[in-house]
Amino acid sequence: MAAHSKGYEPSMRDRVRALVALATVGAGSAALSGTARAADAGDAITVGAGETYVVDTTIALGSLTLAEGGTLAAPDGYGLTLTADGVETGSVLTATLATDTTIAPGTYTGDLVLTVAEQNPATFAGVTFPLRQALYVGADGVVEARSVTPALVGGTVTDAAADGVRVTSTGEAFDGCYVAEGASYAITDTAIGFTGNGRCDFVGDGAAVVGTGSGTRLVLDGVTVTNKGVVRSGLVAEDGADVVVKNSSIQCLNGTLPADYVFGGGASMLVVPWRLGISGNVRATNVIGTGTRATYLNSTIASETWGAFSTDSVSDARATAINCTIRNLGDEGYGTFADGNVTERILGCTLDVGTYATIIGASNSTLYYGDSTREDVAQLNTDLELGLTEDELAALPELGTTITSRQFGVMWHGAGTLHITGGTALTTVATAFLDKAVRATITVDGSRGATVEPGNGVVLQVMETDNPGSNDGVYTEPTDDPVKDGTWDVSAVHDTDTTAAFTAIALTGDFYNAMRTGRNMALSFDASAVTGVLSASASRHAIDTITSAEYAQLGHVTNTARPVVNNGVLVALTAGAEWTVTGTSYLSRLTLSADSAVTAPAGSTVSMAVDGEPTAIEPGGDYSGAITLTVA
Repeated sequence: MAAHSKGYEPSMRDRVRALVALATVGAGSAALSGTARAADAGDAITVGAGETYVVDTTIALGSLTLAEGGTLAAPDGYGLTLTADGVETGSVLTATLATDTTIAPGTYTGDLVLTVAEQNPATFAGVTFPLRQALYVGADGVVEARSVTPALVGGTVTDAAADGVRVTSTGEAFDGCYVAEGASYAITDTAIGFTGNGRCDFVGDGAAVVGTGSGTRLVLDGVTVTNKGVVRSGLVAEDGADVVVKNSSIQCLNGTLPADYVFGGGASMLVVPWRLGISGNVRATNVIGTGTRATYLNSTIASETWGAFSTDSVSDARATAINCTIRNLGDEGYGTFADGNVTERILGCTLDVGTYATIIGASNSTLYYGDSTREDVAQLNTDLELGLTEDELAALPELGTTITSRQFGVMWHGAGTLHITGGTALTTVATAFLDKAVRATITVDGSRGATVEPGNGVVLQVMETDNPGSNDGVYTEPTDDPVKDGTWDVSAVHDTDTTAAFTAIALTGDFYNAMRTGRNMALSFDASAVTGVLSASASRHAIDTITSAEYAQLGHVTNTARPVVNNGVLVALTAGAEWTVTGTSYLSRLTLSADSAVTAPAGSTVSMAVDGEPTAIEPGGDYSGAITLTVA
């Protein structure tokens, strides 16, 4: 039954109490002890060891005692949820990686309600999860039959919006607000706080808010989420939903894994795969599925580790953050993840991250770091149908994006494209751009002040992947020399190569291509200055064998400049660009416009040999072969 548009009356709790009915013993259930009996409002229920008490309709109680080995159950197709003084509590998953919940043994007192609600089945990777939620909104508005309304405290709930509501959970695998079926809904000035584990963040089992389904439109404004628990996400947008989050805060902290948990992927993934070089067990937000859009404005998104702003298993999706703060509160994690065919825009944001600003995880991902210019935000307001008013647009300040990473900048373990524009400032402790054997396409336009500053002095590292391929795998460093592939052209740019184009920027740092198999690194500098080594190389980790125990070693390598084998390095200087060579560099092609130059640091000189022959570096020159530049 849908709620009336006028909202829930203050007598809702009294109305719930009026639903008291006899609880019956289901077929095959154990006999009840003498103290377990039909309940009246404010009455007590006691279930002894070995007994099953089937609750077939919503019951209000004053106390509940459930012995170890006793069971409270709902009829088939229904879920049972206990609230105490408006707080969902007591629910635990029946086993590690189970999908259903039960009420944990114990004594519960206070204003208790046992709510019997229709299950909300959601399927991912062949596994169906019987979701429970405080508020379920469908095409026609609130669906009370699927809502645990005693968990909605304060405020007003109508078929169109929830305002000023508080939802609290200390149980497991319970959702706050679930909006589906093409519904249009707003959640405003609402606080959601969950402590306890979720079950699957691919369907939002345990999430504070879920928006799902083609045609679903969900707007959050002034919402605060504070969660702590395994995969207890703040917000999940999936399967074609359109979600807009404004002036809100989402913070998710790690929980405690079940002691017997063994890593599994898909529907069994409760932790981030260590092969990414990070740890953690909760993502603050997630975008999933085909055609899904999630846009965050003037909001804060924080995870302890793992990830703050995630996309996963998407196609034709859009993930956008404008004037937001994106953080990892712990020492590890990523700010954003771009997976699949997704366009991700980070405009006017502040990123403070543990391991990566962004991971590009699958082919066809496109990532933009830039300014929140009025022109760009207005265009997104149209393109993404954000519904921002003229006053809202005018109130958004124009900001640049500032990224501070305690390790890397952007890491590619899937092919994808990165654009950096405006006044974006990328500052890292380790390598700025880390490409693990995939096509990385990078464009950086510094004409409006963009900067890239790697703390370890490496701007771009192209390397063989150190991903062992499975969670129980081991990465072992190759010790042999690469074998020349006679069919691979090291002086040409291929569709699978890594390319990096820099315009109107000054860069200090090295660029290394340490690939053993065929992949070239093509670098172009237009009206730019670059100071460093640009070279083919051999890379090595600090240790030769990396297991899950040494996951933090992944991606961290040192380089030795070496002649090109299958790892061509192509450098083009145009529009007055200047390369100051700081150490021996091995290339396969060097192209200079008539107004560009290759120089050495003050007090030094640079010389070049092509195929072993000393060769003058002349303006307008185009050289290919085994090129060695030496500084003396």
